[in-house]
Amino acid sequence: MKSLEYYWYHANVFVWFLLPLSWLYCFVSYTRRTLYQLNIKKSFAATAPVVVIGNIVVGGSGKTPLLIALCEYLQEKGYKPGVVSRGYGGDVDGVKPVLSTDSASRVGDEPLMIRLRTQVPVIVGVDRVAAINYLLANNPCDIVLSDDGLQHYRMQRDLEFAVIDASRKFGNGFCLPAGPLRERVSRLDDVDIVVYNGAVQSDADACAYDLKIVGVSKLDAGAASEEIVPLAAFADNEIHAVAGIGHPARFFAQLGETITTVSEHAFPDHHVYTQDDFSGWHQDCIIMTEKDAVKCRHLNLKDAWVLLVKAELSDALERQLIEKLLPLLKHKTN
Repeated sequence: MKSLEYYWYHANVFVWFLLPLSWLYCFVSYTRRTLYQLNIKKSFAATAPVVVIGNIVVGGSGKTPLLIALCEYLQEKGYKPGVVSRGYGGDVDGVKPVLSTDSASRVGDEPLMIRLRTQVPVIVGVDRVAAINYLLANNPCDIVLSDDGLQHYRMQRDLEFAVIDASRKFGNGFCLPAGPLRERVSRLDDVDIVVYNGAVQSDADACAYDLKIVGVSKLDAGAASEEIVPLAAFADNEIHAVAGIGHPARFFAQLGETITTVSEHAFPDHHVYTQDDFSGWHQDCIIMTEKDAVKCRHLNLKDAWVLLVKAELSDALERQLIEKLLPLLKHKTN
């Protein structure tokens, strides 16, 4: 049985039956945004600049690696970023700061990954306005990054990033449920910076980033140990590649560029792993994404490793950060 997502990205007639629902979804989405623009529905501003890193497509487009790169960029410039997130996959009521000792089942896999990778304050909560207020009241942050939330219009924002997967783009171009779009493609006309994930090599002038492999690290209770070894050290091994992300094929392709024998194990995005997911495998090496690692650190996996990647920003994207992000910070903090 193929998933609905499969039909969004492959030619078929099935989606045509869903078009009436898709048109209704687009109408409701557009009307809701208009009500906020007309101030009929109330939105709330924060005391610090708010930057949204989101998308218009359901599923993984590569928001989190870009958000992590922006955290690191801002820290290098001397700023103190904080992050708010819905905490998808967690079970938090209200708002909660993410701790390094939290489980992904409690706070969500992406917020925990961001916290472990950047060490910046991360607050999860369905109500992002409440999450921002908590973040700023309890941490000396001078900028807020929202992990997703492009459609969370109750939260006023100073800058919007929309991340697009350069290989999959917009699927069949229809809104939910006939297609993967949360909003119509025309929404990108109002976004401050559109970033293409995976387009640096194909278009040097694109506002984009590519994921570059840093190395691999042993999976332990902290998700990944501090010791990093090159991926080439596993070139002749038989590898079980594990990916429960929005676009597993990209991860498998990355490994395949270096490793000869890769057994691919794709799981649904935000999959909750159990020991049984790894039963029946040969005692060969496992390599997984960082997002999967935060959900597997409690399991008994003897030879499991985490692929560490870093977002390499294009020159065009770095220029956009200088022209739009940094002036915003200087203006708001003066």
